[in-house]
Formats: sequence, C-alpha cells, structure tokens
Amino acid sequence: MTAATTIETSTAVTSSRGPSGLLWAMLRLHRSALWFWLMLVAVGAGALLWAYGPGADAAWAEYHKMGCGSTTAPDLGCDYTGPAYSRYDTGVGVGAGILGLAPFLTAAWAGAALIGRELESGTAQLAWTQSVSPARWLAAKLAVPAALLVSGTLVLTLLHRVVWSADGPLRLAMGSRSWYEGTTFEANGTLATAYALLGLAVGVLAGLLQRRALPALGTAVVALAVLAYAIGVLRPYLWPVETLTNKHEYPAYIGMVIDEGALTSTGARVPDPICVDNAKCLAEHDIVGFYRDFHPASHFWPLQLVETGIVLAVTALAVLIAFRLLKRRTGAAV
Repeated sequence: MTAATTIETSTAVTSSRGPSGLLWAMLRLHRSALWFWLMLVAVGAGALLWAYGPGADAAWAEYHKMGCGSTTAPDLGCDYTGPAYSRYDTGVGVGAGILGLAPFLTAAWAGAALIGRELESGTAQLAWTQSVSPARWLAAKLAVPAALLVSGTLVLTLLHRVVWSADGPLRLAMGSRSWYEGTTFEANGTLATAYALLGLAVGVLAGLLQRRALPALGTAVVALAVLAYAIGVLRPYLWPVETLTNKHEYPAYIGMVIDEGALTSTGARVPDPICVDNAKCLAEHDIVGFYRDFHPASHFWPLQLVETGIVLAVTALAVLIAFRLLKRRTGAAV
C-alpha cells in the first residue's frame, strides 16, 4: 500500500512539472495581462463591427441628408466630414490604433513583467533548479504570448479588412484614409501580427539583457520604436515604383508618391524651378515636363509581404540572440 502510494505521488509530481504545468503557471502568473489583452481585442473588434454596421449606415445617411449623391468622385462641397462620419472614422481608428499600439505594449510587458521581473526577483532561477530547463522556460515565455498575440491580431486584421473592403464608396466620397497611410497599411495585412511578434521578441531580449523590470521596459520600447521607424523609412523602397510623366503639369496623385520633379530635354530629372505657367522660365531651365514616382494600390501586397518578411527576420534574429544569451549565462544547463 505504501509503495503504491509513493509511486502514484511521484507520478503526479512528475506530470505537474510537464509542459501543461508550466503553461498554466504562466497563465496564472500573467492572468492580468491576459485579461487586458482580451479586453483590448474585444474593444477593437466591437469598434470595427460597429463601424461596419451602424456607423457606416449613419455616415451614409448624413451624407445623403446634405444633398450629396454617391458618385465615383468626391462631390464639391460634400467632401467634408460631419459628426456621423467622424464617429465612424473614430471607430475604424480605434481598431487600427489597437493594432498599432499592441507591439509597444507587448514589448513593455515582455521586458518588464515577463522576463525582467522574474530575473530580478529570482523566480526564474528558482524554476531552473526544478525540472524546467532555462531553454524550455524561455521557449514557453515566447510561445504562449506569441500564440495569443497572433490570434488576437489576426481577428482584428480580418475585421479591419472587412470594413475597408465594404466602405470604399464612403471613403471615396469623403476623400479620407488612403491605403498607404501608416496605421491603415499595417492593419490591413500581415504587418500588424509581424510587428506584435517583433515587440515580444525585443521585449524578451531587453529583459534578458537588463535583468531588471524598469530598465528592461524602457529599453524594449525605445529599441522597438527605433526598429519600427527604420523599417518604416525603408517601406517605399521595398518594391520598384511606377512613374507617370506629363508635359504641362504634375500627374495626378493616384497612390503613394515617392518622388517628383521636373524633366529636361535630355530626360534628366531636376528639382522643380517653380515656373508654374511661365514659358520663358521653363525654357531657361530647359524644362519639358514633370514626373511622379509612386506606388499604386496594386503594390499593397508586394510592399506588405516584403516588409513582413523583414520584420519576421529581425524577430527571428532577436529570438536567436535571446537563446544564445541565456545559454552563455546559464552554461550547460541550457
């Protein structure tokens, strides 16, 4: 009887130290962050669903009430936003804004609470003396939040795309929100999820480097801001541009403009001398036309996927450095 009891107890203890035990311990320890993330996703989803239904209907009703019709171009005098459209646009902005804010919140939380606080308090070192190896501890710290982040951001991204696809005529009538604008561009594709994962990786690495909660929080947020800015600056150059030319004036704005200027008789590109319609001025500067380099809407997915690949590559590099750093500090225990 005693031997059987001992075996059963030993088995129970061993199973509690498995992956499921580590998983549930993490969820219990960070349940406040989990509930906060679920709340953010619910708020963003609710705002986007409202914008898709009642918000868009109210904006259209307001637009028609002003005596404006739904044409293929903004009506003169009708392309200003009323209260209903402003509320609708705010609803869409809340959903996109949460997706834009999620990477920074994740980086701050991962650096401070997920890694930095546990290293500072000694909780991580205590776990490593049990059956949890440092490598498995770090893998769990990355995998569980990553799964929750991917699930939440994908839900909001899909809802944002539904709204974006449905409100094309309304957006065109009001002349607002372009496909290439920062939060809209990121919220409409794979980038929102990629940047959330980058925030997690940067936060974890910052926590391992600083080993204290507050310094890790600051380092993670600043590092992510620098990376996001640098990649954002590169965005227009990640795919070949298209060029429009015109002999008498600049071509129309039909996408993300990258460069513009004047053309000489030799085809050289020069800065615009601002001659306007002064023929003598144009002749003196040998100006025979104007050009614009731009990305049309058809370049959305190429730009989106190339940038996503870069972000995920940086994320993978940060994760690799984190594991190498942990191995160097814990030695053969990893």
